[in-house]
Amino acid sequence: MARGHQKLQSQQKNAKKQTEMKKAKGHDQKTAAKAALVFTCLVCRTQMPDPKTFKQHFESKHPKSPLPPELEGVEA
Repeated sequence: MARGHQKLQSQQKNAKKQTEMKKAKGHDQKTAAKAALVFTCLVCRTQMPDPKTFKQHFESKHPKSPLPPELEGVEA
């Protein structure tokens, strides 16, 4: 097992390697998917990617609630 100065060097080398791996990886799918969820339901706070899906969700899950004004002209 490494001790003292050798251990410190190994930790620094590993930290440098990890930061390089993060930079090379680029963006991850989770943040890209989160950015794509633009529309939020006012009743249940569910997020949807586009207005068509949002309108379908609203009509099926909240039929008694009035349709939001941003969904008035959207074709489902």
